Amino acid sequence: MDLHTLRYLVAVADAGTVSAAAEVVRVTQPSLSRQLRGLERDLGVALFERGHGRLTLSPAGRQLLPRVRDLLARADDLRTAAALEAHGRLERITIAAPTTTLTDVVSPFLATLRPDDPVPAVFESDALTPADARRRGADLVLTTMRPRPPFGVHSLPPLPVLAYVPAGHPWHGRPSVPLAELLDEELIGLPPGHSARRVLDAAMVTAGATPAALLEASNGTVAQALAAAGRGIAVVSDDPRFGLHAIRIALDERTFLEVRLHCAWDRAHPAAGLLEGMAHRLGVFVTERYSSSSF
Repeated sequence: MDLHTLRYLVAVADAGTVSAAAEVVRVTQPSLSRQLRGLERDLGVALFERGHGRLTLSPAGRQLLPRVRDLLARADDLRTAAALEAHGRLERITIAAPTTTLTDVVSPFLATLRPDDPVPAVFESDALTPADARRRGADLVLTTMRPRPPFGVHSLPPLPVLAYVPAGHPWHGRPSVPLAELLDEELIGLPPGHSARRVLDAAMVTAGATPAALLEASNGTVAQALAAAGRGIAVVSDDPRFGLHAIRIALDERTFLEVRLHCAWDRAHPAAGLLEGMAHRLGVFVTERYSSSSF
């Protein structure tokens, strides 16, 4: 049994087709298909159900996939531990985070890495729990859910959820707006699964109020584009785009609408101490980035 073949199994399970998985793992489609059939012969069980050009996991495949992910994660940990013994430092690091966080927080942080820092890789984890992201190879996981043990956690400074208006809007130049006043306007928000939308919904429930109108946009960039076009006020946690003015949303005189992020790592990770240090550096970066902004 070869670890590469097990990685191919996971790739096909995630991608849904051999052709898509072949692009991810960078092997030819015929070679990938042959190796998967060889794995099925070695294990003595059909891992996939084949039909209409797609592969779907068989009942046996669904039962075995978590074990395969766990085995691959342990193999990665072994490589990491060996690299630490050989070089005394972490050579590579994989960070998982929601899409907006990757764009506005993680990517700017990566630009500050030093030459002796690990080589970074990232992937989007919007629909994944921290445990799922870890099983898929993440060393550090940024999440709005505070993970429980065996994860170590460093809570990052809160990120503002902002109301964006274009130049010429009556609110342009205001530093903040009360939630009640905001809800009298036409809003452009995100789908319910997004963190900015969740905290907005929770604040409205607490206030016992609803917006005059709410247009849903697929992501924060689209929401800001619609706000720039005069279609309403975008309520997102993204950094500003299209020349829009950011206004903080006040819940009371001292409290504003915010998203809380947590940076998590597995305490059993061979480089847990180094990951904890990286999480603290990320926290310092977020503090400096947003405390020096106009938000």
